Amino acid sequence: MDPNIGKMLDNRYEILELIGVGGMAKVYKARCHRLNRLVAVKIPRDDLAQDSEFRRRFHDESQAVAMLSHPNIVAVYDVSRSADADYIVMELIDGVTLKQYMQQKGNKLNWREALHFITQIVKALGHAHGRGIIHRDIKPHNIMVLRDGSVKVADFGIARLTSSGHNTLTQEALGSVHYISPEQARGSHIDGRSDLYSAGVVLYEMLTGRLPFEGDSPVAVAIQHINSIPLSPRELNPEIPEALEAITMKAMAPKVEDRYASAHAMLADLEEFRKNPDASFDYGTKQIELFPADLQSTRPIPVQPEERRTRETDGADRRRDDRRREERRRDDRRRRKDQKAQNMPIYLAIIAILAFSIGLFLLIYHSFLKPIFAPTPDYTVPTLTGMLISDVGEDRELLGDFTVTVSAYKEADEPEGTILTQVPAAESVTKNAKQEITVTVSKGPAIVVMPDVTDWEYSRALVTLRNLGLTVPMPKYEADDEIEANHVISFTPLAQTEIKPGDEVQLVVSTGPTQKMETVPLFIGQTEEWARNKLALQNLEVGEVIRVWSGEYAAGVVVDQSIAAYTEVEQGTKINLQVSKGVDPSTVPKETTRSFTIPLPDTTGTVRVTVKDGDKQVLDQTVDPALETAVTCTVTGTGTKTYDVYFDDVLKTRQTVDFNE
Repeated sequence: MDPNIGKMLDNRYEILELIGVGGMAKVYKARCHRLNRLVAVKIPRDDLAQDSEFRRRFHDESQAVAMLSHPNIVAVYDVSRSADADYIVMELIDGVTLKQYMQQKGNKLNWREALHFITQIVKALGHAHGRGIIHRDIKPHNIMVLRDGSVKVADFGIARLTSSGHNTLTQEALGSVHYISPEQARGSHIDGRSDLYSAGVVLYEMLTGRLPFEGDSPVAVAIQHINSIPLSPRELNPEIPEALEAITMKAMAPKVEDRYASAHAMLADLEEFRKNPDASFDYGTKQIELFPADLQSTRPIPVQPEERRTRETDGADRRRDDRRREERRRDDRRRRKDQKAQNMPIYLAIIAILAFSIGLFLLIYHSFLKPIFAPTPDYTVPTLTGMLISDVGEDRELLGDFTVTVSAYKEADEPEGTILTQVPAAESVTKNAKQEITVTVSKGPAIVVMPDVTDWEYSRALVTLRNLGLTVPMPKYEADDEIEANHVISFTPLAQTEIKPGDEVQLVVSTGPTQKMETVPLFIGQTEEWARNKLALQNLEVGEVIRVWSGEYAAGVVVDQSIAAYTEVEQGTKINLQVSKGVDPSTVPKETTRSFTIPLPDTTGTVRVTVKDGDKQVLDQTVDPALETAVTCTVTGTGTKTYDVYFDDVLKTRQTVDFNE
């Protein structure tokens, strides 16, 4: 059994079961007892947890990922670093991976479903890239499909800040080699465009049902990412729209500069294609000539002499037949040409009449009929939410004749200048070509500087932090020999850290100096006097003493104790005792008297009749069968008993008596 199952982390998260194992960590299903909800907890593997540098990197990267807040990214609720364990707490997803979903659908999805998924993936990447975070491992295995059809990108656990330098072809990368970018395969510097390449591979796989590159080893596949160009998606599935193929191949361009410059740029093309599947983009699939032209020529296959003679004879016959067919075609063309020359005046007259009639009809239609019968055209409101107001500006290609007015600026998690809402709604239809679109624009997240609340009284710290708009959950309590009880020992995040309203601040509050501990003895089965003396010797106190009836323990003996034996408690702790009063009289059954008759044998002379209850004799009588036919035996007892009947010391019968009747 996994040793982590059943653990309670920080007196809050109860580990319930193992739900996943990755290259660096295990993921568990857990229950948060503070908020009474199920969560996922990621804990590094035991061998990596011993590496201090790995623990530092794991903690720093987890803190970075915790900054992300997007509907298409698995949320991080908590990050902990303690002497016992490092872990991160995430939302628990009810769904399957995109890889499992594709396998259920036969590996290939229809292009509309693929478009639905890739749009959400790119939105998630745009949010992360905007905060300086690169995923580095985009693949169907790290994308969760929920029951409502939405997707969430998971496992940002190996993400690094953009400024973290270079990437190398690590073992983890080799495990995901089918999706890595050429620069990852080479171990070069990477940025957000590397994630877009991997997203392009995921889109390629959804559309075609196969990976762009396969090989006998991870290294062989990595080399293909660097040196090869895959088959275009439409060669594998002609039903794929040309524009979607173009988006896929641009995302997968081998050269970084040929790809989309950002996730927002790729999202713009996806949105344009969604509105118009027949759209045409001004870029196409670039083909790379892998071999020089002089190496692509073919050489003739040697032919044996007998085969050569047969081919020469067959060739002469074919050439003769070809000449005859060509002569017949020339004769036919000459006859058709002569016929056309004779009919040409007729044709020209008919064409002239038709042209005049069509021209006259078009003139009447455009001058008189069209203005009368033409319906008012519909205009589709463009999607502005998520874009920067500075990018929208006077973009006539995007807006047409629509105008944009900012109604308000408000604080939000989205970057400053991002359009949050719009009226009318995106993709709605209007008859007004010059409709005004009113938008609300983000002022960026509000910034709060974390104050230093060390050694503050808890209620003062709580009020101050809540007045700043911060969330303060129940504090953790720890003993401290220097900080007074009910005062703050430490807090997270650190003082002077810039955070947002609504962010959580975890306080650690002192319970006062460390208390000396004692081990609770086993009192059950001991006398009350012994228990009182033992408690006094161990600096513990007698709490409430309750007298109870007991059929197991004699009067004055301890029956139960409020704190289990061998538990570590602080000195001065009170322990309640239950002490026996003896057997409850009301439960003792009352004795009753019963009689039974013993028939005498048919014999001469006297007979000695004896009745025994085990070894106890209850009747001893000598009678004459000639004078009496039976003897009556009266007994007293409870329950059911069996009595042995003897004639002249010889066992003759057994008599059972039920005293309960």
